[in-house]
Amino acid sequence: MLRTIKATAMAALLCGVAGTGLVACDETAPAAVDEKALEGTIDDAVDDIVDDALGSTAAATAPATFTGARKIEVQGRSVNVSCAGSPVEDRPVVVLLAGAGDGLDKMADLRKKLSERDRVCSYDRLGEGASDQPATVQRQADSGKVLTAVLDHVAGDGPVVLAGHSLGGLIAARYAPDHQDRVKGLVLMDATIPALNAGLAKAVPESAAGPAAELRDQTLAANQGQNPERFVIDDAKVRSAGDIPVAVIQHETQYAAVPEYGPALEKMWSAGQKQWLALSSRSELSTAAESGHYIYTDRPGLAVEAVRDVTTQAAADQR
Repeated sequence: MLRTIKATAMAALLCGVAGTGLVACDETAPAAVDEKALEGTIDDAVDDIVDDALGSTAAATAPATFTGARKIEVQGRSVNVSCAGSPVEDRPVVVLLAGAGDGLDKMADLRKKLSERDRVCSYDRLGEGASDQPATVQRQADSGKVLTAVLDHVAGDGPVVLAGHSLGGLIAARYAPDHQDRVKGLVLMDATIPALNAGLAKAVPESAAGPAAELRDQTLAANQGQNPERFVIDDAKVRSAGDIPVAVIQHETQYAAVPEYGPALEKMWSAGQKQWLALSSRSELSTAAESGHYIYTDRPGLAVEAVRDVTTQAAADQR
C-alpha cells in the first residue's frame, strides 16, 4: 500500500496528483465540530414538521433551513449533510465538495467563515465521513445523483454555487454542464484534472522505477475505483457549463519531492487546470502563492474571497 512510501512529501504528492485519498492526506488535523450542532437538532425537528404539513410536492422544492448536521436518504443510502448561515435573498446557496479521503469536517473552517455572509452547506459523499458506503462502483453519474439530492434538500429549486477541492472540484465541474438551470457559479480549488490518467501515464512512464513507479501504478489503480468512494475517475473533455463565473485556482508548488518527474507532473497539472477554463467564457485562472494542494487550508483567506466573489457575480446574474 501507499503507506510504504515513508516520505511525507511523497504522500502529499499522491494526494495532489490523484485526489483519491488512499492515504490520509492530513492525518494530524483534528476533526472539526459544528458549533451549532445542538441548534441543528431543533431545526431538523421543525423542518420535519413543516415538510409534513406542506406535503411532498412543496417539500421537494422548498429548501430545508436546518443548521448543523442531518442525514438524508438517497436511493436507500444515508448521506450526511451539514449547513450553516442564514439564507440571503437573491444570493445562491454555496455548496462545498471536499476532496477524496476527506469528510465534510475537513472544510468546516471554510464553511464557518463563508456562513458569515451566505448560506453554506457541505456533505459527505458515499464512502466518506459519516455517509454510508456505496453499494457498488461509482462514476460521475452516480455521484451526480447524490449531489442532486443534496441540492434539492438544501437549495430547493434555487440557484447554487459549487466550490470543490481536488476530486470534489472535478465532480462539480462535470456536474455543472448538465445542470445549468441551477449551478450558477463554480470555484475549483486545485481540482483533479480532466485527463489525469493519460497525463500521469505520460509524466511518469512505464520505465520509471522505485517510488515514482509505485506512485503511478497505485494512483492509476485508485482511479479505477480502488478508493474509499469506489469512484472511477474517467478522462473526458471539458464541456461548457454556460456563461457563468468560474474561478480556477491552482497550487504553486507540490511536486518537489519527486525531482526526476516533478517538472513533468507540474506541467501536467498546470495544463489540466487551464483545460477547466473551457467551462465558461467567464472562467479565470489564478495561482495560490505559497500554497500546496490544500489551497483552502494553506490560503484560507484567498479561498473565502474567491467563493464570495463568484457568489456575488452569480447573484448579480440572477437579478
